[in-house]
Amino acid sequence: MTRPIFLVGMPGAGKTTIGQRISVVLQRTFFDLDEFLEMKTGMSVREIFASQGEQYFRQAEAEALRELTEQTGINVIATGGGAPCFHDNMEFMNEAGTTIYLKVPIEVLVERLSGHGHEHRPLVAGKSSDEIKQFVSETLAARKQFYETAQITYSNITRSHDINELCQLISRLETMC
Repeated sequence: MTRPIFLVGMPGAGKTTIGQRISVVLQRTFFDLDEFLEMKTGMSVREIFASQGEQYFRQAEAEALRELTEQTGINVIATGGGAPCFHDNMEFMNEAGTTIYLKVPIEVLVERLSGHGHEHRPLVAGKSSDEIKQFVSETLAARKQFYETAQITYSNITRSHDINELCQLISRLETMC
């Protein structure tokens, strides 16, 4: 049975990059949950956080996740880093589709999040590398329990990592369901 594929993991884990590559290999459409939410609300994630707060954002994110899943069917969806941790989203994704946790070492996450474009990520914008490392360590410790309930854990250390093996694993898992 073919079901949607949900990518979960910390900011900087490569959910969007790998999700786009999986969608090409498996011939499915790719969606980014944050982009869908931005289109739906007419505000960027950063603007939603700033004007409405995280609680509002998490509720809107949960609603958008369910709406996107219902509207799009068997596609690839990259979630926001915190999405699995709120409003029973991880349980919903595990029931509705195939979940993949992109597991990346803290040092690699810090390097990725400290680089170009980090100012667009609301939870690390304006932070130094040391502050980002502390954020990543504390946040991963809190979120790990949710991420580790994913059906597949994929270690994503380099962005050039071959995803064909992951796509084969997804296909095998889907034939078992």
